[in-house]
Amino acid sequence: MKQEIFPYDEHFNWTEDNFGPVSVPQKGQTIALSLSNLPLYQRIITAYEGNSLCVTQDSTIQINGAEADHYTFKMNYYFMMGDNRHNSNDSRYWGFVPESHIVGKATFLWFSIDKSRLGFESIRWNRMFRIIR
Repeated sequence: MKQEIFPYDEHFNWTEDNFGPVSVPQKGQTIALSLSNLPLYQRIITAYEGNSLCVTQDSTIQINGAEADHYTFKMNYYFMMGDNRHNSNDSRYWGFVPESHIVGKATFLWFSIDKSRLGFESIRWNRMFRIIR
């Protein structure tokens, strides 16, 4: 069965409700690399930061052809959580988001409802049309 929760590795028994703990990478932060945490950071190292990465037959991690037991991140990353927790595909499903991929900024709350209530009672009037600071 395919693991749907990031980092798509059977050794991480995370669910949408029980996710982590996880450290979100920051520019300049150095982490120790191991086979156990590599699934968390492999996509960042290769796809977003443009390095080649392989694990040799003797379980040595190599980045750009050189043995690596640590890695320093070149960019800031974010963990994005959807506003409808059980009906959102967010970082629990697709992983960390590089700062360069974030477009725009939330500035205004348009509408807010409480799903545990019905009709007009579900509208959270005190949250509507508010500026997000």
